[in-house]
Amino acid sequence: MSGGTLDRRAVAAKLVQTADAAPGGPLLVVCGLGSAVYDIGAAGDRPENFYLWGAMGGAAMIGLGLALAQPTRRVLVVTGDGEALMGMGALATVAAMAPANLSIVILDNGQFGETGHQRSHTSLGTDLSVVARGCGWRNVAVVDDMAGVDALAPRLQTEALLAVIRISAAEVPRFLPPRDGAMLTLRLRQAIGVAPD
Repeated sequence: MSGGTLDRRAVAAKLVQTADAAPGGPLLVVCGLGSAVYDIGAAGDRPENFYLWGAMGGAAMIGLGLALAQPTRRVLVVTGDGEALMGMGALATVAAMAPANLSIVILDNGQFGETGHQRSHTSLGTDLSVVARGCGWRNVAVVDDMAGVDALAPRLQTEALLAVIRISAAEVPRFLPPRDGAMLTLRLRQAIGVAPD
């Protein structure tokens, strides 16, 4: 459940600090809409980042598709508790498919930040780590301090896991990476060596 104190911008930066040195090539990062987009973008915009400006609830499934299509590359989905709650069925599907190259990080602040900071279900009793285990995830982590984030970051490049990181609900200035969906798709395809249609 939520109630974290971690600075989300510092957490995101740590998660992707060594993204370009991941085994098999640069880490492919799918960002769920909202804070995950702003924070991963602020850590350094790169062609291997795919930002969702919509499609709430779709980040895990896009990450799954990318992981299945690129089995030699590591894929990381970074999203928030609101987006994860919207697509909880995806947690079951990813667990059932069990791609060895996919990890999911849920930044949990207990709020629907993009629609006015209403309390999310994680502040009302839903524990996404328990949900993930119930969906069949074998490797689940809950992190609530920076030492835990430091230990988690390298694991994201070698293990298939789902992590819930309890972050502060404090608002930070928005960083807006590119918003053009066609351009983001094209540059990701180029980054992974897929010829345009």
